[in-house]
Amino acid sequence: MEIISNPTQVEIKKAAQALMDGHLVAFPTETVYGLGADATNEKAVSRVYSVKGRPTDHPLIVHVSSINLLDKWAIDIPENAIKLAKEFWPGPMTLILKRSEIAKDFITGGQENIGVRVPSHPIALALLSEFEKLGGQGVVAPSANRFSAVSPTTLAAVSEELADYLSKSDKFLDGGQCFIGIESTILDCSNEMITELRPGAVTSELIASRIGLPVKLKQNAKIKTSGLLEVHYSPSAEVQIGPPVVAGDGFLALANFESPPGTVRLASPENNEQYAKDLYAALRYGDRMGLKKNSRHSSRRVRLSRCN
Repeated sequence: MEIISNPTQVEIKKAAQALMDGHLVAFPTETVYGLGADATNEKAVSRVYSVKGRPTDHPLIVHVSSINLLDKWAIDIPENAIKLAKEFWPGPMTLILKRSEIAKDFITGGQENIGVRVPSHPIALALLSEFEKLGGQGVVAPSANRFSAVSPTTLAAVSEELADYLSKSDKFLDGGQCFIGIESTILDCSNEMITELRPGAVTSELIASRIGLPVKLKQNAKIKTSGLLEVHYSPSAEVQIGPPVVAGDGFLALANFESPPGTVRLASPENNEQYAKDLYAALRYGDRMGLKKNSRHSSRRVRLSRCN
């Protein structure tokens, strides 16, 4: 895998050509790093599933550079979906819509819906734009890690996860640490009612305040989409929510919380936004520190707490 740090426009064009040629390109988005492939190339998409070890019936999200390309992938788009896209794209929001003919079973998991988003990271947007200039329609880009593992937000995390699985023809565009650090909000807009399937930075409160639309929370949703299986985002260490933090625990808490004796401080974010940005890196750090799952021989774990 060729690693390209701080890619120039020329290098981004080469990466776009690699996608057109059926290779894989790992690249940063504002949420996490994605493992990209031409969304219309079944062989390339099959490699994404293979590299990740991901079940082939688990759908992928298509990334495009502009709202203007939404109707390539979706039909019967509700007005509410258009309002959301105009307000929050580019950004950390995925819309689930009725699929068009171009969206094949090998990316939808056999469903009649498709997930689409426009990322806001400048490298992601540049790559998608160059890919589209070459005739590309869209790029699938699930998180660049092995299936069920913690999503990568840095170069080191991607290399740790996938270096042994990618070929010399694949590329990795290094854009530093991701801005947001958790996956995009997924909203089902396949009908007039908006339903949140996966929480993220675009919250129901934010949607209500910006454009006045109500959002229903998922209740036994039948739609399969990224990140909803129980095994997603799983570190080796056991993770528990909230205090108390005791000796032997690794923990993530806001900076104003003092570290109890015998604990392992994984991160000290200053606010909720920084907490989200640091979360996955902290979980990976906990694994490297040897914080394992609870057993009769060890009670070390990762404790997540705001600890205000």
